[in-house]
Amino acid sequence: MTPSLIDPFQRAITYLRVSVTDRCDFRCVYCMSENMSFLPKKELLTLEELDRMCSTFVGLGVQKLRITGGEPLVRRDIMTFFRSMSRHLETGALKELTLTTNGSQLERFASELKAAGVNRINVSLDTLDDEKFARITRWGRLAQVLKGIDAAQSAGLRVKINAVALKGFNEDELFTLTDWCASRDMDLTWIEVMPMGDLGNEDRIGQYWSLKDLRRDLGQRYTLTDLAERTGGPARYVRLEETGQKIGFITPLTHNFCESCNRVRLTCTGELYMCLGQEDMADLRKPMRDFPNNDAPLVEAIRAAISLKPKGHDFDYSRQRADGQVSRHMSHTGG
Repeated sequence: MTPSLIDPFQRAITYLRVSVTDRCDFRCVYCMSENMSFLPKKELLTLEELDRMCSTFVGLGVQKLRITGGEPLVRRDIMTFFRSMSRHLETGALKELTLTTNGSQLERFASELKAAGVNRINVSLDTLDDEKFARITRWGRLAQVLKGIDAAQSAGLRVKINAVALKGFNEDELFTLTDWCASRDMDLTWIEVMPMGDLGNEDRIGQYWSLKDLRRDLGQRYTLTDLAERTGGPARYVRLEETGQKIGFITPLTHNFCESCNRVRLTCTGELYMCLGQEDMADLRKPMRDFPNNDAPLVEAIRAAISLKPKGHDFDYSRQRADGQVSRHMSHTGG
């Protein structure tokens, strides 16, 4: 299929990230406040509306669909949505259906996800230390997540670990996490902390651990070979020759990856954000609900939104303040 969503900078939009809920069973300090006020359920797109919305994007050339949250697996009856989306995998219109999860519900849902056509998942995990895990997630239990990862691998899902690089928190676990992932045949991607949301006393600059420094430290123990590979996301990859595993680096601050951006983000209320680091968005819920039996106004609204996609974000810590900060929480936009 020839992609039909082309932004003003001639980038084909083939990747949609969809937040199916703003709710989560964790309260990670870099993602949301401990006492969050969640959206009224009536404001959320129904599972049927999510299906219609995503199917419209697939019809416009989106080939990769990543389900996010909040924690997507806490959404009631979410497997109904995954099973429904699998029809687009069967026709070949959709190349990949995947999700990012905190792992808490994987023990329960791993087999069903595999049966719905999900082949690989990302699990967010910043530490292997029980006490630090409880501190960073506030409400999470490490043992539950590890059981979920076991279940995912047993079900045949390929698991990649995502870790947010946090200065003074998990710097000392760089090699521990790397070796643990290697022992389980899992790739690992590090993500620079981004200035998202008004999180009270969380010090974004104090938390910031540059991935340039992380990569330098990694290179002191391993031989790193740069890979040209791209998976449709913002990560740049290296291979560790000693283990054979891939290590990814998502560096919105030390290396702006916007020039190859092929993605947009849909919130659980039907807002389309053309850029994670900008406030501009388009309301797709209204044209969809106003015309329940006609997708043409929705298609027109999607095309209009893509025509406004900016060249890139403005995240910047170089002046010792979180320049480019956006006010919404990461859980609102989708991880």
